[in-house]
Amino acid sequence: LLGHGSVLAVTSYATRTSPVLRGKWILANLLGAPPQPPPPNVPALEESAGTKENPRTTRAQMELHREKPFCSGCHKIMDPVGLALENFDAIGRWRTQEYGEPIDATGKLVDGTEINGTVDLRNALLKYSDRFVQTTTQKLLTYALGRGLEYYDMPAVRSITRTAAKNDYRFSSLVMGIVESAQFQMRAPE
Repeated sequence: LLGHGSVLAVTSYATRTSPVLRGKWILANLLGAPPQPPPPNVPALEESAGTKENPRTTRAQMELHREKPFCSGCHKIMDPVGLALENFDAIGRWRTQEYGEPIDATGKLVDGTEINGTVDLRNALLKYSDRFVQTTTQKLLTYALGRGLEYYDMPAVRSITRTAAKNDYRFSSLVMGIVESAQFQMRAPE
């Protein structure tokens, strides 16, 4: 999933990658831990892009942006995750350089795990597979119900994931758990 072209394209801008969008997408959609929205009046990254003759790499721009105290808190969480995918360009092609500089896909996650690229990121995320399964279940249940989840839906989410664990978290187990849930079977007619 991390190297899938559609994910990489939707988490990039038309002309460049976005470690912020990529990190935010992974946190929100794979781990169920979306970062806070940015404060108002945050300067755009393009302001630190350098000159046309001497452009800065995305990593260099991010480092300048993180120097701002009101930006560093969230970016220390999102940036390492997104920068681990920098070898993929805006449409998912593999690259080893940006503006003639070698891609630096290293970082340190909030839990202290040091990573270098997509494989390390994937292995680091595997430590949180329970969060991934719960987030996937929540998103599937949201889709199945056609509404957002509420606090009273969470026992069903936990029950579905516990039952799916007995089947090695097979996707079909999650789907069957949702279909058999009271939330799905007793939803109000539209």
